[in-house]
Amino acid sequence: MVETPQTPPALFDRALLHARQRRAQAQGEVTFLLDRVAEDMSDRLAAVLREFHAAADLWTPGEGLAGLRARLPALQLTALDPAGAETLPFGPESFDLVISALALQFVNDLPGVLAQVRRALKPDGLLLAAMIGGDSLTELRQAFAAAEAECEGGVSPRVAPFADLRDIGALLQRAGFALPVTDVDRVVVRYSNAFALMQDLRRMGAANVMIERRRTPSRRATMLRMAEIYAERFADADGRIRATFDIIWLSGWAPHASQQQPLKPGSAKASLAEAVKKAGKE
Repeated sequence: MVETPQTPPALFDRALLHARQRRAQAQGEVTFLLDRVAEDMSDRLAAVLREFHAAADLWTPGEGLAGLRARLPALQLTALDPAGAETLPFGPESFDLVISALALQFVNDLPGVLAQVRRALKPDGLLLAAMIGGDSLTELRQAFAAAEAECEGGVSPRVAPFADLRDIGALLQRAGFALPVTDVDRVVVRYSNAFALMQDLRRMGAANVMIERRRTPSRRATMLRMAEIYAERFADADGRIRATFDIIWLSGWAPHASQQQPLKPGSAKASLAEAVKKAGKE
């Protein structure tokens, strides 16, 4: 009996994400995180000693990576599907570079999307992306959970679950990428209060888009208590609160014969035991 691959459960309403990103762009986006990622991505690409002639930008919101067009004049922009689909319009071996900034954290089937990117890359093609992950917004998550438990006797999904560094590295390997690398850039932003943070999230187009999100308006008492708890637990001496954003960077290459290869098991010419014995005699 052949097992059919299971479709992962959908966590995010990507059609709503599209609508909220469009609304944020119309109202004036908050782009400090995206600007930081764009600058860092430019530096990381500059360190790669090769030219890219066919590149795609996968779902980066707004004009986030517009500054890279001088270096990548043939950059193909791939916008979010208004209906929320995650099927990529890429043919096999179409690109030698795929980049993405602050978009992959809202993907329902991240393994599937990474596999599609891998198929779309030419041999020795590069994926370079940044996504929100790790302990991002842990302060807001904790404050909401405590306030709802205290005021309403239960907890509803308020902040999306984020993948951690090890998860992303494993997914790159699972998708067939060679030389996978991941690292984290932690950004701590300070606000006057929790409501100012939430306003910025809305203007990033990054407010709650979880399918299981609460559909009824939040109680005023719960929101006020959330802000109080946030200030009690996560404020600095001057009264301003902290908000953590972990930006996970991921990169991987489509396999190619020219790339470094790991040694085969048992191919080492000297054993660890021999090296230890030799070191003990010296």
